Amino acid sequence: MLPSLTPFTLEAMTISQEKDTALRERMERLGVREEEFRETFIRSSGPGGQKVNKTSSCVFLVHLPTGLSVKCQQERSQALNRFLARRILLDRIERLRTGLVSAERMRTEKIRRQKRRRSRRAQEKTLEAKHIQSEKKALRTKIDPEK
Repeated sequence: MLPSLTPFTLEAMTISQEKDTALRERMERLGVREEEFRETFIRSSGPGGQKVNKTSSCVFLVHLPTGLSVKCQQERSQALNRFLARRILLDRIERLRTGLVSAERMRTEKIRRQKRRRSRRAQEKTLEAKHIQSEKKALRTKIDPEK
């Protein structure tokens, strides 16, 4: 059970109870206990302005038995970063133990790769269209009658 985590509170909202329950169940399934984590909070860097400069919202989480560590500063909220750090660390532990990435993770990575390919293809098509257009314009020039 995660007494110090529940519920994760944000400035305007909390992490949903379903997500919190799913995280706890996943920890139980993997045999990971809260006592196995060493958690420290440090100041974030990057975007976020004065908020990240004054508060320690970045979470550095270490799983002591495996030595895996995660540094999470995706959000401005410490509570949300704690949740995300645990989720990322559980992904890594699961990958280490099973050697496989969960199906959902594989699906998101596939979508990311597809989008990357699409944008490259789109750039190539755009360049090809510009080249064709420039050839058309070159043919529109006036013909010199003296030649």
